Amino acid sequence: MATRAYILIETAVGKTREVVDALTAWPELVQVDPVTGPYDIIAVVDVDNLSTVGELVTGKIHTVAGIVRTVTCLSVAG
Repeated sequence: MATRAYILIETAVGKTREVVDALTAWPELVQVDPVTGPYDIIAVVDVDNLSTVGELVTGKIHTVAGIVRTVTCLSVAG
């Protein structure tokens, strides 16, 4: 069963566009939107399982220059 997660991303000042450009290159991220509010970007992830979400966030997303903090929200829709 596929796992969908919403990754709320806070970026360093002036780095949002660079981070969006880096994230849109990855096929696991089906949507990457800059937003207003406490977070700067919301990315939507569709992958095969929960462990893949964790690997993607810690192994790839956290390595992008300009990302300060993330919050991962798993979809509970059935």
